[in-house]
Amino acid sequence: MNRLTTPWGDLDLARFPEQPRDTLRAWDAADEYLLRHLAETETESGSADPGAVGVDLSGRVVVVGDRWGALATALAPHRPVQITDSYLAQRATRANLLRNGIDTDAVRLLSVRDTPPERIDVLLIRVPKSLSLLEDQLHRLAPAVHPGTVVVGVGKVTEIHTSTLKLFEQILGPTRTSLAVKKARLIFCAPAAERARAGTGPWPISYTVPQDAGLGTGLTVVNHAGIFCAERLDIGTRFFLRHLPQYRGPRHVVDLGCGNGVVGTAVAVADPAARLTFIDESFSAVASAEATFRANVDTAGPVEFVVGDGMATVTAGSVDLVLNNPPFHSHQATTDATAFRMFTGSREALRPGGELWVVGNRHLGYHTKLRRLFGNCEVMASDPKFVVLRAVRR
Repeated sequence: MNRLTTPWGDLDLARFPEQPRDTLRAWDAADEYLLRHLAETETESGSADPGAVGVDLSGRVVVVGDRWGALATALAPHRPVQITDSYLAQRATRANLLRNGIDTDAVRLLSVRDTPPERIDVLLIRVPKSLSLLEDQLHRLAPAVHPGTVVVGVGKVTEIHTSTLKLFEQILGPTRTSLAVKKARLIFCAPAAERARAGTGPWPISYTVPQDAGLGTGLTVVNHAGIFCAERLDIGTRFFLRHLPQYRGPRHVVDLGCGNGVVGTAVAVADPAARLTFIDESFSAVASAEATFRANVDTAGPVEFVVGDGMATVTAGSVDLVLNNPPFHSHQATTDATAFRMFTGSREALRPGGELWVVGNRHLGYHTKLRRLFGNCEVMASDPKFVVLRAVRR
C-alpha cells in the first residue's frame, strides 16, 4: 500500500488482491497528471496557476478503465460512475474506498457489459492496452456525450498512438494531445453532436478454428472487444488445443482464465458429460466464452460462467481438471503473481487425483512453481516456444 497525493488530499491505495511484498503501486504518473489537470492547481510546467479554475465536476462524471480505483477514489466526493472490464479493478476500488473511510456508495460500479449512463458531463478515459476495447467503449458512450461534455483521455506516452487519437476523432469529435509530463500524456476531445450514434461498432466478431487445432478444429469462436488475439486463434492456445487431455465422463472441468472460452468449449464438445466452469476476471471474456459455448454446444452437462478472482468461488476439492493459460502481464508490468495465485487456487479446488494442465512460454519456468506447490510436474508436450505441463493433486 502507498500514499497518493492528490489536489484534494492524500489517499492510501493498493492493488487487489493486496500482496504485502508487491512493489507495484495502484496508480502511476498518468493518473496523477489527469487528477492535477482536473483541479488545475498547477500548470504543465509545474508552477502555480492562481487563475485556473479546473474542470466543473458538478455534473455526471464517468471514469472509464480506472485500473485499480485510484481515479474513482480521488473523485469520490463527486459521486462518479466507474466503467471497467476488470472484476479485480472493481474489487480494488471498493477496497480503496473503504481503506480511506469513504462510503462505497459514493462510486457507482459498472462493467463494460452494463448499460452506460444516459448523460455524461465529464468523461475520463484511461486508455486501455486494447484498441478494440477503446473503440467499443467510445461507440457505447457516444450517445450519452453532448457538445458541452468535457472529454479527457490519459495514458503513458507508450500507450497513446496515432490510431488512438483517430478513434477519438472519428467517434466523438476533434482531438488533440497535451505535452508529455513524466512520460504521460492527456487527450482532449471536443464532442461533435452529429457523431454521437450508437450501435455502429463491429463487436462482437467471430471466426472458425482452422483444421490443425486438435480438439478445437472447426469450432466457432466469438470475441467481444478487448479479448486477446480476437481475430484469429493465438499460437499458444492452438498448441494447447492440440495436447488437451481427452478424458471421458461426468468430470468437473474448469477453464481458468478462459478468455473466449475455446479451450473449455472444445472439452465440452468432445465430452458432453463433463461439467464445465468458465472463469475470468474480464467481463468481456466471460461474455465471449458464453457466446462461444452457445455457438458450438447443443447438449452438454451443467455449465457455469463466472466473472471473478480466479478459483476464489470454487468449492475446495470439487474439481477434476483445471485447464489454464495464465497471463504474465498486469497492464504494462511483467509479473508471475497472477499465475502463481491461479496455481495455488487450483490446488485448493482440485480433488485428490485431480489435475492442473498449464500452457505457457518455455522461458517463464512454471514447472518450478508447480513442483513447489504440487510436489510433481510433468511435461506433456513442448516445442521451441511453448510447453504444456501437468501437475496432480496428491
